[in-house]
Amino acid sequence: MGIDEKTKAAAWQQIRQFGDPVLKEESRLAKPGVDMRQLAERMIKIMYAADGVGLAAPQIGILQKIIVFRFGKDEPKVLLNPEVTWRSEEVITEPEGCLSLANLAVDVPRAASIKVKGQDLDGEEHEYELEGLQARILQHEIDHLNGVMINSRTSREQRKDLMARLRQVKLPGER
Repeated sequence: MGIDEKTKAAAWQQIRQFGDPVLKEESRLAKPGVDMRQLAERMIKIMYAADGVGLAAPQIGILQKIIVFRFGKDEPKVLLNPEVTWRSEEVITEPEGCLSLANLAVDVPRAASIKVKGQDLDGEEHEYELEGLQARILQHEIDHLNGVMINSRTSREQRKDLMARLRQVKLPGER
């Protein structure tokens, strides 16, 4: 199922981009309920329309600790108040993109394996043991909840290059 350009442009218009002050703020705890369920549905639609694998509420201007993510073809997942409870000592540096940086990528060091705990939309506790790309996705989205973006986790040279590329990029729907 392809996403039409109008839907893609509408999704990108909702995603806050680098420089927006909300992306530097720490999010508040999220409470399960109807509001969170509606927010999660909206976030999942935006994530898919923007071809993302994860999205944190601050990226759409909402300072609540809620993330949505997907692993390959699996159903999307939602976590409220996620936190990393353990990180492996092994660190892997790989290119990582961000929807709030026009999906441009830079090399980011991340723990190879992690444990994450959080709640589902009903308030039930869950814990995930993740490695590789799955671990990277959750570390990235949890960073957003703490006001941290990938440009602060990369080298000075990559940061300069990223800023230069950002000035050149046009988001879907921009002229």
